[in-house]
Amino acid sequence: MAKINKNFQKLQAGYLTVLISKKIKTFQEENPATEIHKLGIGNTTEPLPENVIKGLQEGVTKLANRKTYTGYGDEIGDSRLRKALADWYSNKGVPLDFQEIFVSDGAKPDSANIQSIFALENIIAVQDPAYPVYVETNVIAGRTGSYLNGKYKGLVYLPCTKENNFIPPLPEKKVDLMYLCSPNNPTGAVMNKKQLKRFVDYAISQKAVIIFDIAYEAFIRDNDLPHSIYEIEGAKKCAIEIGSFSKSSGFTGVRLGWTAVPMDLVAEGTKKGEVNALWSRRQTTMFNGASNIVQEAGLAVLSAEGQRECSKIVDYYMENARIIKIAFTKLGFEVFGGENAPYIWLKTPGSLTSWDFFDKLLSEAHVIGTPGSIFGPQGEGYFRLSAFGHREDVQKAVRSVQENLII
Repeated sequence: MAKINKNFQKLQAGYLTVLISKKIKTFQEENPATEIHKLGIGNTTEPLPENVIKGLQEGVTKLANRKTYTGYGDEIGDSRLRKALADWYSNKGVPLDFQEIFVSDGAKPDSANIQSIFALENIIAVQDPAYPVYVETNVIAGRTGSYLNGKYKGLVYLPCTKENNFIPPLPEKKVDLMYLCSPNNPTGAVMNKKQLKRFVDYAISQKAVIIFDIAYEAFIRDNDLPHSIYEIEGAKKCAIEIGSFSKSSGFTGVRLGWTAVPMDLVAEGTKKGEVNALWSRRQTTMFNGASNIVQEAGLAVLSAEGQRECSKIVDYYMENARIIKIAFTKLGFEVFGGENAPYIWLKTPGSLTSWDFFDKLLSEAHVIGTPGSIFGPQGEGYFRLSAFGHREDVQKAVRSVQENLII
């Protein structure tokens, strides 16, 4: 008889998202005339800019002509797009060869799939709180024990708290793989170069590998903060970087991302270039490449005009973040993030748990956010609000909180 992967049965977070949907459905059934305001989504809302649309249209047009039609592309990405990404890095002062860059259908699948080239016995460290995919995919792979008191046995949690400004500490024990996200989802915290250098030095000394997620780097406003871990000396020896077009360019429904695996990166028993080759082998075996049409749009994003257009959309979301942060600060909340990231991280009032505050915000102000406990044990007592939304909807939500929430 066929057997299932029982590691799936360890997963916890799935029922939390189901619970959110159930709570919203129940509220709507009991209050059918009430408008619900959403500040919980991590999904973009504004239309793609003109030049990106032209890129998509060009990709479609090419497929309509026998002379320009293409079927399967290069599994690791169109060389034109990979070279454009290398130029994008170069403009940030980071020299990467295009052969070190692999195009994919998004940062989320890459964050999950990258661990497949590493042995199961590796000890994994994650920020806490963190984007759930880092934890859950390692649970599914079998690198953890059971779930107990909000944690999975076998994982090393790096607590990000108010006291350390939500910047993760170095592991207290030796680990092999570290998942880091900066700007961070959900806290909005960004590591500076000195803080990142500590992790790079640790990884080199312990022969560990950092998996570094820069999905929100376009939202950084402080010029002193790094946009890439490769801005740190030595990082190419120990870090894999995962990037995304989703939030910076509105590709959440279009799907395009990349992973950089430097030739200098080595793991136990490998030489320079072997980890890069392993990822190439994985991708060419299990992936047929990102859509030809979408890659044309990616090239449009990376053009000078595309960058200007996408920057305006990022500015739009950051103004939403400013509006939300000011409103909740004036109401007396402890508010974090929202300055170099599109997420606002706030302390729940009094002794309310994350879920208690979810219920309170929904019932009194008819606003939906995300309970911090979804992101890990250190998220308990906190709440995430998102700046992704139409301006008028964000303003409505803020007004409803100001007028109806009982503090």
